[in-house]
Amino acid sequence: MEVNRKIRLTSAELSQLWTAYMNDTFSVCALKYFLNHVEDDEIRPILQYALQLAETHVERLEAFFNGEGHPVPYGFKVEEDVDINAPRLFADSYYLVFLNHMGKIGLNAYSMSTGLADRSDVYEYFSTCLQESVELRNRTRETLLSKGLYIRSPYIPTPATYEFVTKQSFLTGYFGNRRPLTSLEITNLYENIQRNALGVATMMAYSQVAQQKDVVKFFTRGKEIAKKHVEIFSSVMREDDLPVPMTWDTDVTESTTFTFSDKLMMFQTTSLTALSIGYYGTSISTSPRRDLGVMYGRLIGEVGKFSEDGANIMIDNRWLEQPPMASNREELKNLND
Repeated sequence: MEVNRKIRLTSAELSQLWTAYMNDTFSVCALKYFLNHVEDDEIRPILQYALQLAETHVERLEAFFNGEGHPVPYGFKVEEDVDINAPRLFADSYYLVFLNHMGKIGLNAYSMSTGLADRSDVYEYFSTCLQESVELRNRTRETLLSKGLYIRSPYIPTPATYEFVTKQSFLTGYFGNRRPLTSLEITNLYENIQRNALGVATMMAYSQVAQQKDVVKFFTRGKEIAKKHVEIFSSVMREDDLPVPMTWDTDVTESTTFTFSDKLMMFQTTSLTALSIGYYGTSISTSPRRDLGVMYGRLIGEVGKFSEDGANIMIDNRWLEQPPMASNREELKNLND
């Protein structure tokens, strides 16, 4: 550790630590509320495990910032951003699906953070977080399976042998006959349906408990966008007679009481929206059929506009915390003029 302290954090490491702190302080608020309402004895221990991870992460992240003399981000605080005694907003099954997606997001985020880490203590921290995400994902997967709530991606026939593509028609789809979907294209559609289905339920709940009218309107718009994207992806799968995953709209109660601060809900929404743009981009790169690329490109534009509008709401309300930035050399130069 003495050696590590002599090595400054790189911009890559700092960006990952800062983002992790924001996400973990959000998670502490959400998980404490969930734990105060969960009734299922199989789901409660997983929530407790996830909360323990988030609280430990916050402590270690603060130690990183303090050790560098870097200001600790403000993030989110239980006493400001959540009323853990507010009426129940979600059913227990929502908590389980939420945790499952947290595990998946953690796998992606921490694998990237580990790859960007150079300093040994930062590398060790994110490597540990990656293993914890594997465990969280495994616990939620097993519980979803035991409760009959796990939705598998569709099955496809087993080919008799390997084949090579011999015709340019493999790439068509926007014009001409569409070939059947590849397994990877099916995977993309299935995962994007799952993520948007959870988004529909989340936006529905947030629109009920948001305080400001413009925020309510924003969440309502987000719900409609997510619904539309679910239907678009589902229609593509139905063309190949593939089953479409279920949604979780019924996992939201009718509560309209303050539960989470508008700041916290806006943060999560804009963060997940940014992630969805990345997922859609990945879907484009792994979907050779031209019509799918056009579809994802159009949806990225819609999600991008939604994300920008959300950022503007956060800026107007002073909710958008500024991440670490490079020095403004032009501004520094003008100070001496």
